[in-house]
Amino acid sequence: MEADKTLATLLRELEERLLCSDVRRSPTAVGELLADEFVEFGSSGRVFDKQQTIDALRGEATTAQRSVLDFRTSALAPGIVLATYRLASSDSDGEAPKHSLRSSIWKRIGERWQMVFHQGTASRAS
Repeated sequence: MEADKTLATLLRELEERLLCSDVRRSPTAVGELLADEFVEFGSSGRVFDKQQTIDALRGEATTAQRSVLDFRTSALAPGIVLATYRLASSDSDGEAPKHSLRSSIWKRIGERWQMVFHQGTASRAS
């Protein structure tokens, strides 16, 4: 079942914020978007916690353009929503965009939504 449209729009905006270079390099901005118990399963097979993710993003040098495609949400429980989408990333080198499948679990904590889980998996363009 699709989560409320207004909530889906908000969660898409939050996901897109996390893709912005300025936000990614700001420990404060990322820290507000990720819950303390945040866990990420990286495409490398490694597991990252909140602080490891903040540290990795702070040093990120990429200028890739990122586009969210096929964004969907599904309510898992009251105050908990699964977001899934495809991400197209391209650098200015003229190569075809790289695609990945993304999933995040967002939880309402207090008055705001924070990400508690994220996973990205490389995929072919569709």
